[in-house]
Amino acid sequence: MGTDNSKSIPESDRDTLARRDFIKMVGGGIVVFFAADSTAGGAQFPGMRQETDLNAYLRIAQDGKVTVFSGKIEMGQGNTTALAQMAADELGTALESVTMVMGDTDLCPWDMGTFGSMSIRVYGQAMRAAAAEAREILLALAAERLRKPKSRLGIENGVIFDTEDKTARVTFGQLAQGRKITRKLDGKAALKPPSQFRIMGKPTARLDGVEKVTGKAKYTGDLRFPDLLYARVLRPPAHGAKLKSLDVSAAQKIPGVTVVNQDGIVAVLHADSETASKALAAIQSEYEAQESALDENTIFEHLVKTAPQPRSLDPRGDLAAGEKMSETVFEETYLNGYGAHAPIETHTACAKMEGGKMTVWASTQTPFMDQSGIAGALGMPSESVRVITPLVGGGFGGKSAGTHVVEAARLAKITGKTVQVFYDREEEFFMTAYRPAAVVKIKSGIDGSGRITLWDYNVYCAGDRGSEQYYDVPHSLIRTYGSAMGGMMGGPSQHPILTGTWRAPGANINIFAKESQIDIMAAKCRMDPLEFRLKNTTDARMRRVLEAAAGRFGYKPAAAPSGRGVGIGCGIDAGSYVAQIAEIELNSGAVRVRKITAAQDMGICVNPKGALMQMEGCIMMGLGYTLTEDISFRGGRIFTSNFHNYRIPRFSMLPEIDAFIVKNDELDPQGCGEPSVVPVGAAVANALFDLNGTRVFQMPLTPERIRAASRS
Repeated sequence: MGTDNSKSIPESDRDTLARRDFIKMVGGGIVVFFAADSTAGGAQFPGMRQETDLNAYLRIAQDGKVTVFSGKIEMGQGNTTALAQMAADELGTALESVTMVMGDTDLCPWDMGTFGSMSIRVYGQAMRAAAAEAREILLALAAERLRKPKSRLGIENGVIFDTEDKTARVTFGQLAQGRKITRKLDGKAALKPPSQFRIMGKPTARLDGVEKVTGKAKYTGDLRFPDLLYARVLRPPAHGAKLKSLDVSAAQKIPGVTVVNQDGIVAVLHADSETASKALAAIQSEYEAQESALDENTIFEHLVKTAPQPRSLDPRGDLAAGEKMSETVFEETYLNGYGAHAPIETHTACAKMEGGKMTVWASTQTPFMDQSGIAGALGMPSESVRVITPLVGGGFGGKSAGTHVVEAARLAKITGKTVQVFYDREEEFFMTAYRPAAVVKIKSGIDGSGRITLWDYNVYCAGDRGSEQYYDVPHSLIRTYGSAMGGMMGGPSQHPILTGTWRAPGANINIFAKESQIDIMAAKCRMDPLEFRLKNTTDARMRRVLEAAAGRFGYKPAAAPSGRGVGIGCGIDAGSYVAQIAEIELNSGAVRVRKITAAQDMGICVNPKGALMQMEGCIMMGLGYTLTEDISFRGGRIFTSNFHNYRIPRFSMLPEIDAFIVKNDELDPQGCGEPSVVPVGAAVANALFDLNGTRVFQMPLTPERIRAASRS
């Protein structure tokens, strides 16, 4: 059970195994190869395979144990537990019989990476199909062995039996012994309906929970090797700065220090990490930085002025006709600055070169992308590079391929030693990609009865995630200028600093803008915000989560501002629908959130306990982008360098969180790792308006911005 990158794999095979050798290595047993759609969501990423690839294996061994080999990784979202539940339930075996082997480029087949809340809704469904295929193979073998009709056979805890004579029975292990059966998934085996679930849908404790709370769990930074050197890499003072002069003589005089200055990388290495840090501080360097007037205040005008041509989505009707039929037209602009991922584990990688093979243990969401990046940097074939992913201490999109893995590999090759590159907290804030600053401009209209008649939506640098139209607007157009990926995809970027994905990329600003605009229109016609939403949407799932949240909260209708400090936000992300109601108060000018009620329809919920944990974590993270998290910079210089001036939510900030699942077993499992982060900003901003009529159009909702808005 749990995640294991070595269990049941002999040591000699673990060092040399290539994917084409998989069948030779596993020997006897039943193996089903299957493919999870690598293009789900429509995005294309560096290293992504365009052809259909058999990118996972499910194996039933001769002892009856089940192992699933997947390129996905575990970074705190609990997908190993949920995936094991899915495999066990579909097969009909015990949960403890399933082991997930994940994120190892030698043992596991290619995978694009772990992001987009796709581990369960995309990969998990493909894995269930493979388990169903294996189940049909086992049933056929059992029918032959027991000489019973297949239709009379049942399965429980890895045992197949005759339902009319339970003494006639055979185990998975007995059926797998002496056999070598490989099958490519054909998709014909039927998945179990929810009425037959025995493990899925049941609250289940995380399989890695005990190891994590006792400190036994191993992250990349916990790994130790006999010849390990800690590397500290010289960084420029600003993005885009060029090195003019360098003096490493003082660092070279420190006993045991190795100095590397080769092909653009300057680093010091030592067997003691503190000594390596002292050596780095001893380096004398001078850089020439490009001057820029862009900062956290001027960036928004720049993004609009330099915007590329827009991409239009979901056109409905005619905007001019919609404006003509509107009794009242509203035009507003919403802003969001740069945001950091700030994971508890900073970017870390260990690399070792041995016998022509480079092995890298990395904190990463994308082991196969990193494999390609390392191979390219070192001029090696990809099969000579192995990336192993231990447990990852948070990613949120920020650990999707990084310089740390390439730096560790390069330094290991240069020195011939095992090398660990770890970012300190200042490096984490400087070196990693930020959530991009973004602008949303909305022009909307309502008629005399409170029906939305116009929706002209324009988003700059956040992409279309979260912008989809779930309100019934006859004249609507969504236009996106640039994407949330910034320069991460290798294309042009409007940003002076590196930007990339951040949990539900772009959706937080899109929902903040959209749902704030909805409340503005509701207030104009003196209609209760919930009533206004229900009046303007026939989307059954959205109405259901809104009504469920309101019922659970004990919501009482009132037009805003009512003085209560209650606000609504809703949205769609990764196939899940979420509605949240926030209750706030002001404390010395700062927002204090007292309570958030959150309803989520995510289709079949594989692990309700894990899902609620993810919802609660999303809401906590959402409070950060809503209230406190912001990056201060000028040009390529970053002034926000640590947690003293980048305030993630403290325990003292946390409200009562009442999160619950709206049951919907009619729909396949949908995403859970990101949806509940999306509406937090909107719900809190709308609650602030309901409290005292103050509307803030830029996140985070700092006391300074609240005071400025109240004066305007």
